[in-house]
Formats: sequence, C-alpha cells, structure tokens
Amino acid sequence: MSEDDLSAIRAKRMAELKSKNVTNDEKRDTREQQEMLKNTILTQVLAQDALARLNNLLVAKPDKGKMVESMIIQMARTGQIAGKLSDDELKKLLDQISERSNKTTTVKFDRRRAAIDSDSD
Repeated sequence: MSEDDLSAIRAKRMAELKSKNVTNDEKRDTREQQEMLKNTILTQVLAQDALARLNNLLVAKPDKGKMVESMIIQMARTGQIAGKLSDDELKKLLDQISERSNKTTTVKFDRRRAAIDSDSD
C-alpha cells in the first residue's frame, strides 16, 4: 500500500469517528432536554412535599417511580390535574396504583425435606 492510500484510509476512519461522536452528543443532548422538560413539568404540578415523596419512591422502587412519574406527566398534559398535587393527593394516587397492581406473595414450605433433614440424630 502506498502512503496516499494509508492517508486516505486514516482520513476516512477519522471522519467516521467524528460522526459517531456527533451522534452520541446529539443523543445525550436530547436525553438531557427530555429530562429537563420532565423535571419542569413535575415541579410545576407537584408540591414540594409531594415531589420529595416521589423522589423517595424513585430511589426505593425505580420501576414504580418511573411509572408514577409518567402517569403524572400524562395527567398534566391532558389537563386532569387542576393545580399542584399535594402530598395527600399523591398518597391517594399511589394507593390507587397499588390496588391495581396488587400482587400476592406465597411461601411454599416443603415439609418432606424438613422431615428428612433431622438434626436430632
């Protein structure tokens, strides 16, 4: 390969890397803008204590917290929320969500294994 071929390959490769960096930057900027928009809507719709409760929920149960966040944002966009949601109203909303997604847990105990593994011998 000649020197010209190598420089052409290098230039092509550098252009590809720069375009990848640009697209990654654009994606990151888009995500940041969406995050800022979401936070703006939540601060306009929720009172301080309700926002603190939602943040605690996001830390404790991220999946449920994201679901509640998206539900509140959707309610705000459709006009179902008239003013700022207080902490008590957020609690009621969380109770309604909990009732809908009520999962029962069961514990099965295998007595046969417990009877076989006896320490009294």
